[in-house]
Amino acid sequence: MDTQAFRRTLHHSNNYNRRGFGRANEVASTLENAYQCDLIQQIRANNDKLTQGRLTIHLAEAFGFCWGVERAVAMAYETRRHFPKERIWITNEIIHNPSVNRHLRQMGVLFVPIMEGRKDFSAVEQGDVVILPAFGATVDEMQLLNQRQCTIVDTTCPWVSKVWSAVERHKKRDFTSIIHGKVKHEETLATSSFAGTYLVVLNLEEARVVCDYILSGGDRQAFLERFKHACSLEFDPDRDLVRLGVANQTTMLKTETEAIGRLFEQALLRRYGPTSLKEHFLAFNTICDATQERQDAMFSLVEEKLDLMVVIGGYNSSNTTHLQEIAMERGILSLHIDAPERIGPGNAIEHKPLGQNLERLSPFLPEGNITVGVTSGASTPDRVVGETIRALFEIANDGSPDERF
Repeated sequence: MDTQAFRRTLHHSNNYNRRGFGRANEVASTLENAYQCDLIQQIRANNDKLTQGRLTIHLAEAFGFCWGVERAVAMAYETRRHFPKERIWITNEIIHNPSVNRHLRQMGVLFVPIMEGRKDFSAVEQGDVVILPAFGATVDEMQLLNQRQCTIVDTTCPWVSKVWSAVERHKKRDFTSIIHGKVKHEETLATSSFAGTYLVVLNLEEARVVCDYILSGGDRQAFLERFKHACSLEFDPDRDLVRLGVANQTTMLKTETEAIGRLFEQALLRRYGPTSLKEHFLAFNTICDATQERQDAMFSLVEEKLDLMVVIGGYNSSNTTHLQEIAMERGILSLHIDAPERIGPGNAIEHKPLGQNLERLSPFLPEGNITVGVTSGASTPDRVVGETIRALFEIANDGSPDERF
């Protein structure tokens, strides 16, 4: 189908909204009370550092809610205010943060259930209101909701929409879209639904496998078996790795996305020569500014003398796990938690090592004066970060936090 034409038609539908309902002022105080934190403002005003007793907290220069996330959450609150009696659904988590999604459930917002690994829209009826999350939704999901004449509230981040436009341009020129992302992530699923022919690569290792095939060929069946869940229907590496465009899931590690782009450019340059490169390679900058800012801030923070790094965000948050990777690459102990409740009781923490299950570490704060770096993913409210910092101060100072905090 012509997905670009479908989007245009949907955007002009009377049942579609992507600008909110003019109720921003009505929900502003509710959002501030739920997600803002005076302690964070205090640390910000003190050059991103605060010492209490033996513990110094050093905040990343950029962390937490980005503009796209703030917009999505505000639109969800506006939607509830604008439709006080209607059934409201979200096709997935609005963002990858447990406290935000819990608040929405408490407001009576329903989440489309997942049955046997697939979303079950059977309970969504004509006249229901359906919110598309910040990650977006697939073309099939939007078609279904449009056909059922649901009111669609689209909070898709504009940076995600920018990636969709990039893969649309690939498709229009008969280029295969190489998508740097996680195959099962909602954003990558949505992006691939707008692409024509596509192949998803997770990291540099997988990109090298593809580039080796471009340059030297290989076992076609083995290639297809490896990428069977990461490519478009009837993908043929012998046919579909000739003209390539690169895009990415907006929350991936910026440096890796850039390295993958260079890798494919060099492979196609070697295969087809410099005079023909434009006929075989396309690249658009689809790296999200907010993701880049948070990663750059993390690179700066890990240059400081840190005893420990605490990274706060949903365990299914891609941009959060990439922040954790940056600290690990510097050899800094990095503890990923999704909520302040993971800290304590006592000098203990329940955290998620990269790619592993939750585990408990006790003690986790060493003796003596210590400096702890703190950052959070783009879906984490300031209040969650502030409550985490309070918990760290309390443990470091024997359960006696400064009353000012």
